[in-house]
Amino acid sequence: MTLSWVDWLLMLVYFAFVLGIGVALKRYTKTSADFFQAGRAMPAWVCGLAFISANLGAQEIIGMAASGAKYGIATSHFYWIGAIPAMVFLGIFMMPFYYGSRARSVPEYLRLRFDEKTRAFNALSFALMTVFSSGISMYAMAKLLELLHVLDSPFRTLGLNPSYIFDTCIAASALVVLVYIFFGGLSSAIYNEVLQFFLIVAGFLPLVYLGVRDAGGWRAMQQSLPSSMTHSWQGFGSASTNAMGVDAFGVAMGLGFVLSFGYWCTDFLVVQRAMAANSMAAARRTPLIAAFPKMLFPLLVVLPGLIALSVPPAHIRPGGSGRSGGLGPSNPVIAIVESPEALPSQGLIPYKLRAGTGQVVYDSDGRAVRDYDLAVPVLLLRYFPAGMLGLGLTALLASFMSGMAGNVTAFNTVWTYDIYQAYIRKGATDAHYLWVGRMATIFGIAASVATAYVAAQFNNIMDVLQLVFAFVNAPLLATFLLGMFWKRTTGHGAFAGLLAGTAAAALHHGLTLPLGAASGVKGGWVAIVHMYPSEMAQNFWTAIFAWTACFVTTIAVSLVTKPRDEQELVGLVHSLTTKPRDEQLAWYARPATLAAIVLAVTLLLNVVFY
Repeated sequence: MTLSWVDWLLMLVYFAFVLGIGVALKRYTKTSADFFQAGRAMPAWVCGLAFISANLGAQEIIGMAASGAKYGIATSHFYWIGAIPAMVFLGIFMMPFYYGSRARSVPEYLRLRFDEKTRAFNALSFALMTVFSSGISMYAMAKLLELLHVLDSPFRTLGLNPSYIFDTCIAASALVVLVYIFFGGLSSAIYNEVLQFFLIVAGFLPLVYLGVRDAGGWRAMQQSLPSSMTHSWQGFGSASTNAMGVDAFGVAMGLGFVLSFGYWCTDFLVVQRAMAANSMAAARRTPLIAAFPKMLFPLLVVLPGLIALSVPPAHIRPGGSGRSGGLGPSNPVIAIVESPEALPSQGLIPYKLRAGTGQVVYDSDGRAVRDYDLAVPVLLLRYFPAGMLGLGLTALLASFMSGMAGNVTAFNTVWTYDIYQAYIRKGATDAHYLWVGRMATIFGIAASVATAYVAAQFNNIMDVLQLVFAFVNAPLLATFLLGMFWKRTTGHGAFAGLLAGTAAAALHHGLTLPLGAASGVKGGWVAIVHMYPSEMAQNFWTAIFAWTACFVTTIAVSLVTKPRDEQELVGLVHSLTTKPRDEQLAWYARPATLAAIVLAVTLLLNVVFY
């Protein structure tokens, strides 16, 4: 790909703006509260857009399009079933506990509700999860820039070996995020996330419009694809009749309840944005405001995957310049798409290539593996001309920055407050903890670089991301539900439950394997007692087993251990907490009203695409 000067200018302006925000906010970041909590001074609409943008990372933009190509419109379940209900629950029921307790993090809330060991377990597991998630974002963006050959020309000009493009992208992206988080902390991340939200929308709306038009419209796409790919619930009566390989119960329980509520209600990455709000009412509205754009995002991030399947590769003329320029045999992405092996039903989806050799990857059954993560890149190449291509790449860069920065700010907060201050050095000055937070930013990004290379083992980064959530968030959800709504839950029960849930997730993953996968990273590393139709089905059931094991163990241990005095649980348990009063707010600002509207529209979307 050869970028025009307009494309380069758009990206350079974006990076200058991002770095400028971080540097400008440095003078306002004088205390640890400013760095880690943005001073709890953000308005609800800013927190709401940051809330959704922090989740809208490169792994979602690239991964959801990949899932759209792999599983069809059923991927919308990650939004309409796997996000919206949980976001409503967070705003209505859980934010009063988080915000009202004045906890600085989710692990700190666990200390207030349970005990130190429960806090320590969650802090360590969450820190590891944020490093993995940040690494996935880093990998996705580096892979994108490498396969689109964005840096080929500059490397040739400088006489550098093109084999180092991937590593250079990893290092450069890490440095950019490091600079603006190091100086501005959470405030810098939030303001950049608001900017990134609008950039992502501006970059992907034209892509979707051009793609749907080229495919002949939605009706034509429905006719060119299997019906199960264009109906969100068709085929879910049985695990064998849909691409995900999971039945309706697995979707509802594994995704709609365990993974969804486990992520949106307990993951500090997103909760941190709501906790930065300037009031209790604003904190409760934050996830509800975010839910409005969230329910429409399948049109931006899932639909590209279906477009990539619908448009036949024959439309690309070998050796021709195409609308995006540079589309021809010199571009390896397009060359693979146009190989004789390509099936019409696979559209523009290329094969996965081995790093360094360029050879096609085959699964254990001898079938060529499609690289679904390239759905968005091939669409960018196809539809965006000079200038527009720069906008599309800037939108992808923005998604990467928002996802990675969200994980980094969550990591440095948990590390400083819940690990360093709690167990390594208590009673130090506020200036010292501010310094530790900045050092944790450096350390967290360095660790993320290492995990970026692990993601290369998967042909859909959403698969590995959901697996990480199954290990960490699924058991944590059981702990939170029991802790917030059953005052008899004890610290010993919570800790034992988290251990049991994580162990159950590891055991289930070690005993199962997706079809066509080899034992190892994808499972089966203990023995193979069951094969799942897909990685996503394995992830859903891993989450279900983890949640169930934690839930049952927590109840059993709590019943035989001494509960805390009720006076110590005021403000931490639902039945012992004064409920927020919203009568003084305008009707459109009341969380209950917003929640009702969000749920009604989500139900309508499920019916329309049934």
